[in-house]
Amino acid sequence: MKIAAVIIFAVLVLVAFLMNLFGLMRLYPLYITSPLLFLVIFFVIKSLFHRRKFKGFKSYH
Repeated sequence: MKIAAVIIFAVLVLVAFLMNLFGLMRLYPLYITSPLLFLVIFFVIKSLFHRRKFKGFKSYH
């Protein structure tokens, strides 16, 4: 993975985590910041473990 992608992922997770902390301090709504943190972590993990998968041979009938 390229170093730029890792840096972008780290920044996104850090920003989402800080926003969630602000949500816990009731500066932002917690029902917005918690799903945002979940989605950022989900997409980071999904992109890290994404592999090219064999989808089978295409038939030309």
